[in-house]
Amino acid sequence: MSSSGYGQKEKTLSRIAATRLQKELTEWQVNPPCGFEHKVTESLQRWIIEVHGAPGTLYEGETFHLQVDFAEHYPMEAPLVIFMQIPPLHPHIYSNGHICLDILYDSWSPAMTVTSICISILSMLSSSTVKARPPDDDRYIWNCRNGRSPKETQWWFHDDKV
Repeated sequence: MSSSGYGQKEKTLSRIAATRLQKELTEWQVNPPCGFEHKVTESLQRWIIEVHGAPGTLYEGETFHLQVDFAEHYPMEAPLVIFMQIPPLHPHIYSNGHICLDILYDSWSPAMTVTSICISILSMLSSSTVKARPPDDDRYIWNCRNGRSPKETQWWFHDDKV
């Protein structure tokens, strides 16, 4: 078992999760969503996805990387999705890569897929009118200093106008 980086050990994927992820990966290879590229990893349980800023947006020409860690009981449980390296400057993306997006937490549905997550993230980026960190970035980062997972955060989804 490998560490997820957030103080908890990953468990082996259930058969249902592994089957679902294999199906999603096959679909991704046949019909990848525009603006995204799956990077090959050693594990089906962790995907690295390259995100390309959409043309005509503040992020046009920029490239970012998402790390998607799947829980043992995916799709019944949402994956852990964070931006790696230097995350985009966005009012809903913290400097540690955590993303404040309701579908990753409270509004998750087993009907969602990696593709639908990526499209939601690209839509969030594309609709932004300003490149800035969330106003509480410093406080949030300080609270996460001991490896706190974004899934442990009590998010307040109040601003959909950014």
